[in-house]
Amino acid sequence: MSCRAIVVMGVAGCGKSSLGLALAQHLGWRFVEGDDHHSDESWAKMRRGESLNDADRVPWLNLLADMLSGEVGATGGVVLSCSALKQAYREQLRAATPALGFIYLELNPEQALARVAARAGGHGFPASLVQSQFDALEPPLDEPLVLRLNAMLSPAEQLQLAQQWQPSAAMPA
Repeated sequence: MSCRAIVVMGVAGCGKSSLGLALAQHLGWRFVEGDDHHSDESWAKMRRGESLNDADRVPWLNLLADMLSGEVGATGGVVLSCSALKQAYREQLRAATPALGFIYLELNPEQALARVAARAGGHGFPASLVQSQFDALEPPLDEPLVLRLNAMLSPAEQLQLAQQWQPSAAMPA
């Protein structure tokens, strides 16, 4: 795999963290859980059932972009779980890390709602906010270095497809 950084992206409940961790372990790269880096204010807002806006996400995305570029140089590779819902968010991450690959886990609102509602307590993201994720989502349909996967595949199937992905084939010259 020629990418040295991969973002596993999608709406809440799609399985970003599970696939991201498994892929990082397979590649021998560092795994960064994007949710761990939201501000206390953003977490409080989400726990109140308020969706984050672009202004809330700016410092979070800046931090993640810095982490991506630093980790690639320090460790040789990193997998980040991050919703990256809008194209502008993905472009901000791409600007910090050349040849950044994205794995987009796709599912529909009903599937996402069921998964988030079934989570064990402690995550902090309420099911009431799932629709706001779809409202903000700009799927990466024509963007470079994107692998689209069905989030309803088994974790083993997702990992196998991610391992087979050859992002360098889509890299611009």
